[in-house]
Amino acid sequence: MTDDSFQLTPHDIRGHEFPRAFRGYDPALVESFKQRVSEEFERVLRERAQLEERARGFQEQLRAFRDRERAMNEALLAAQQLRLDAEQQARKDADLIVREAKVEALRQLNEAQGEDRVLRERTDAGKRQFAAFLANFRALLERQLGEVDGLQTYAQTAAQSPSDLVLKKQA
Repeated sequence: MTDDSFQLTPHDIRGHEFPRAFRGYDPALVESFKQRVSEEFERVLRERAQLEERARGFQEQLRAFRDRERAMNEALLAAQQLRLDAEQQARKDADLIVREAKVEALRQLNEAQGEDRVLRERTDAGKRQFAAFLANFRALLERQLGEVDGLQTYAQTAAQSPSDLVLKKQA
């Protein structure tokens, strides 16, 4: 009776006929027992079917949970990788910004030093021009003073003798 190919159904139980024998079992009691066994067997089969259905549902839920877990793990790994990539990119961007800032600072420093050199050269040229102007102006003033001295001497001599003045002019 434990053979895997042997399958008993409630219909088999109800329909099974026992051969009649002398001094055998009471047919009414056998029929009543068969009825109770078949009903219990039906209940057990229904319960088994329900349990199998619930088990399939649990298996589906478990499969869904595993899929969700796998998806969440993949999402977590992707988020971690994205974070690492973002950090790496941020470091690269920061390094690039620092390098560009250093290059710009050097360019501005060189430009300022060039402008400083030009301003110093212009200042030195202006100082030289001013010194030359003062020297020329001094020379002009000294010539003019020489002329003034000459006119003053002439005026003093002319006041002493007007006739000498006429003679000097003729000469």
